[in-house]
Amino acid sequence: MVAAPWTPPPSPLPPAPAAASHMAVTQALADALRSCGSPGALGRARALHGRLVSVGLASALFLQNTLLHSYLSCGSLSDARALLRDEIAEPNVITHNIMMNGYAKLGSLSDAAELFGRMPRRDVASWNTLMSGYFQSGQFSNALETFMSMRQSGDSSPNAFTFGCIMKSCGALGWHEVALQLLGLLTKFDFQDDPEVGTALVDMFVRCGDVDFASEQFRRIKDPTIFCRNSMLAGYAKSYSVDHALELFNSMPERDVVSWNMMVSALSQSGRAREALHMAVDMHSKGVRLDSTTYTSSLTACAKLSSLGWGKQLHAQVIRSLPRIDPYVASAMVELYAKCGCFSEAKRVFSSLRDRNSVAWTVLIGGFLQYGRFSESIELFNQMRAELMTVDQFALATIISGCSNRMDMSLGRQMHSLCLKSGYTRAVVISNSFISMYAKCGNLQNAESIFNLMPERDIVSWTGMLTAYSQAGNVEKAREFFDGMSTRNVITWNAMLGAYIQHGAEEDGLKMYSAMLTEKDVRPDWVTYVTLFRGCADIGAKKLGDQIIGHTVKVGLILDTSVVNAVITMYSKCGRISEARKIFEFLTRKDLVSWNAMITGYSQHGMGKQAIEIFDDMLKKGAKPDYISYVAVLSSCSHSGLVPEGKFYFDMLKRDQNISPGLEHFSCMVDLLARAGHLIEAKTLIDEMPMKPTAEVWGALLSACKTHGDNDLAELAAKNLFDLDSPDSGGYMLLAKIYADAGKSDDSAQVRKLMRDKGIKKNPGYSWMEVDNKVHVFKAEDVSHPQVIAIREKLEELMEKIAHLGYVRTESLRSEIHHSEKLAVAFGIMNLPSWMPIHIMKNLRICGDCHTVIKLISTVTGREFVIRDAVRFHHFKGGSCSCGDYW
Repeated sequence: MVAAPWTPPPSPLPPAPAAASHMAVTQALADALRSCGSPGALGRARALHGRLVSVGLASALFLQNTLLHSYLSCGSLSDARALLRDEIAEPNVITHNIMMNGYAKLGSLSDAAELFGRMPRRDVASWNTLMSGYFQSGQFSNALETFMSMRQSGDSSPNAFTFGCIMKSCGALGWHEVALQLLGLLTKFDFQDDPEVGTALVDMFVRCGDVDFASEQFRRIKDPTIFCRNSMLAGYAKSYSVDHALELFNSMPERDVVSWNMMVSALSQSGRAREALHMAVDMHSKGVRLDSTTYTSSLTACAKLSSLGWGKQLHAQVIRSLPRIDPYVASAMVELYAKCGCFSEAKRVFSSLRDRNSVAWTVLIGGFLQYGRFSESIELFNQMRAELMTVDQFALATIISGCSNRMDMSLGRQMHSLCLKSGYTRAVVISNSFISMYAKCGNLQNAESIFNLMPERDIVSWTGMLTAYSQAGNVEKAREFFDGMSTRNVITWNAMLGAYIQHGAEEDGLKMYSAMLTEKDVRPDWVTYVTLFRGCADIGAKKLGDQIIGHTVKVGLILDTSVVNAVITMYSKCGRISEARKIFEFLTRKDLVSWNAMITGYSQHGMGKQAIEIFDDMLKKGAKPDYISYVAVLSSCSHSGLVPEGKFYFDMLKRDQNISPGLEHFSCMVDLLARAGHLIEAKTLIDEMPMKPTAEVWGALLSACKTHGDNDLAELAAKNLFDLDSPDSGGYMLLAKIYADAGKSDDSAQVRKLMRDKGIKKNPGYSWMEVDNKVHVFKAEDVSHPQVIAIREKLEELMEKIAHLGYVRTESLRSEIHHSEKLAVAFGIMNLPSWMPIHIMKNLRICGDCHTVIKLISTVTGREFVIRDAVRFHHFKGGSCSCGDYW
């Protein structure tokens, strides 16, 4: 603590010994010396030094030590050194501790260490002084080494200050193993119940990533300080969820600016930018003065929301309340304007900066890149270099990232050459950027070469290579990099887990999750569970999904909006739409993904009116639909034959100033019109499309032509479809079927020959279902299932029963008797209790015969079947299907 400037008392100097007792004069001189605590008081300290000599007290060690402290407090090392060298004949341990402390505070830590090494005697304060000096200067490992030397020397026992200092150093380094050893020493020396030590313990384990233990220790402290509570806020926000942090924040009896800033930052970083801004407003209304940190986080939140109005208000507030705008606030302003597309304002703020540091340059360059203004970002980069501004690794990484996003390997190679010349390729962040750039451009060989040449790799380097091979579809190579890592974090585990799920290896992904749970220092986060729920949705593993929901409850992520959104999607894709709706209603903070997930779920189940109800409710609640929202509502209209409604929402989309109709929207409208029999109108819409129609668009028209018997338009649709050289066999098989049904066997054979000539093979159909926590897969005519004989016998029995209802098995349908979904239906009836609905997944669209057969089987067995094919859900019950035979 810096003392206030000294004000001379009425009597300039203490009286001489003759005027007072020796003790009184000594005390008066000591008090006067202690008042010399700033550089402006150096003259006073020197005058007092002269008085000590004149009254014969210059050799009194007590006063010498006090004088030494005064000189150091005044910032005069030269006076302190001269005093110690020339006048203090017999310095004691206090003398040396004072000098060491002065050296450390005045930036001469090497002198402090050298003096420490020469001390004939040391006490705990000596060790603490050196450790504290190392900690204050950021030399945390040296602080820990000093503590180890103290323990080995045995000349002093650690006290509460010792443990507080050393735990801060350990926390700064994030050394969890050392933290556990320090915990053992705390118990040994019986300091675990000391409140200050307990606070340092909480902070250390938070910084080491062990929030579970920190939370346990936090609960043991009867009356935690604000610092202690702030440490837990940071831990909860980083490792649990921002809701945990909010709960603690709301329970705090008092809060300081750090508490508020922590919550504003946590909300902003967790994607809850609007709440972050409301928190800043609440902070201001409670009389807490907003500082640079508050404004930086708030402006960043505005940038994430692209909220120019909020941002301008904050800008005005900054000008009114801050004496000067620091580089971080200024950089946040530049980022705000750049991300909102206001480049003139961004440049104006940037130009007004007195000290334009590399952070501000990088933010401005990144803003231009975000809006696709690549050439202007390159101009700024070159201007930055022309102004002799030090181009740091982050500015370079930003430009390389732009090359990556544009897949511009030519410019990327030029940047590579520049980095080689400037020696930046040794920087880990630069090499990681090049790995990402080359991987995105499809040059995995160069990416791996850079990785192999890196003198030092971090976890991002390994994860980058893992992700690169995963995205290329080489999961085995990705696993090699995963296995080669010495340390892994939750991001790495999530990347490998996602690789398995993304490429259809859900079983391997679930094994990866089980292994992840055994890792001591890795805690699954919301990304983990979103990925797992996606895997459960893909394979329809509803029971496993329920178990994983239980895990999210245990780790406190069940209230995370992204996790709940994934649960909604999982339930929808597993055929449990009513449960998806319950979860949706349970969610208090619905974001756009929540609304889209529920609309999409109803769409997949053919529940168009319910999907429209959710869409309209979303509009009433003030949520603005995006590209995906319109795809979902138009798809729901298509699946339910709601033509007027579909046209209404398509017109709404065309009027939306922020969204242009895309391929998916046109595909939905073509499908809607064509399936409803408006084939000419569908064809006209295709002709009016502003982009080239895709295979999905022509395929939708072709399928409808078969349904409505328009063979001429079917031939036109098929011709356009084949011209696209789509590898999908669906269109060819559909046209061959149309010809066969029309009695044109030669034309049908010609289409099949065309398939063979192009090397296009019919996609094999398969179905799967979950029974007793195991997924059973069935293929048409497959004999590999262990119960295949019993399944076929059961199927024959069912076919005989439905024959009594009028079903006729024609010769042309003989090959369809053992379609995969029929085999799955028979297996489900055999192995699941009669009260349980039978859920089946299928990779292709269900065929007409299977659809008819399963409807009839639902009548003769009284069972309910839920089948998800490649397009939608079919709920069979009592001889009817939820699709109304409209699929």
